[in-house]
Amino acid sequence: MTQSVLILGATGRFGRNAMAAFRNAGWVVRTFDRTTERLEQAAQGADAIVNAWNPPYPDWQAQVPELTRQVISVARDTGATVIIPGNVYVFGADSPGPWSTATPHLAQNPLGRIRIEMEEAYRASSVRTIILRAGDFLDTCASGNWFDQVMIKPLARGRFIYPGNPDIAHAWAYLPDLARAAVALAEMRKRLPRFCDVPYEGYTVTGSEMAQALSRVTGRPVSVQSMNWLPIQLARPFWRMAPHLLEMRYLWNTPHSLEDGFFRDLVGYFQRTDLDAALKRAIPGALRSDGVLAHA
Repeated sequence: MTQSVLILGATGRFGRNAMAAFRNAGWVVRTFDRTTERLEQAAQGADAIVNAWNPPYPDWQAQVPELTRQVISVARDTGATVIIPGNVYVFGADSPGPWSTATPHLAQNPLGRIRIEMEEAYRASSVRTIILRAGDFLDTCASGNWFDQVMIKPLARGRFIYPGNPDIAHAWAYLPDLARAAVALAEMRKRLPRFCDVPYEGYTVTGSEMAQALSRVTGRPVSVQSMNWLPIQLARPFWRMAPHLLEMRYLWNTPHSLEDGFFRDLVGYFQRTDLDAALKRAIPGALRSDGVLAHA
């Protein structure tokens, strides 16, 4: 029987990759336009709802609780399973690692608390929910994330900008792989716990190791350069995003990784893309077709 999925936030990073992964797996994929459609109608007949809505940081407090309420209400009425791309914000700097499904959610900062409250709303509901938790994203095109907006901007000059300590572990996920993981979990949704928190390990690498991988991919030395946070600090009074970027700065100086034994137990063998191959696809416009780094 053909299965159908409704993608909320289909133009975003995870949503765009989820569309491709579900279609490749034979699902009927539907998207939602908040300006012209009603969620209650759009969700009718959907077996799963991918909630990839992700407002800008400054709007989280105002929008996330209401968006959560809407999705829970619709999923309860339709019986659809909700799949959420989770993050590591819930843990905070004081949770011991590696972070797993058993790790307590100890975040005290505003964005971390919003994510904790969102997840608790799903846990307290009767809705079948899958949270697929991952670290920072590596995408297949420029999508406004840390990696393409900041870190590889000077890559053509042999530099990799790093926002924190380049010698500590950091969690990353390649979005096409993460989206395929979401499909795998969606296809076994009826056999999963009603609320299922599934960490996905992805890649655990230091900034220095990432630079070494970029050196291999580009065929020339790539050095790590520390990011200057002063412009963001100075922008706090007039740039709404600045306080939130500073709030989450701790993740670049907190060693962390995700333990995905639960994911492996559920899914079994899962073919992850090699880090070098993922990086080559995640450097939009920086490589020529022959794989040689383009000049700045």
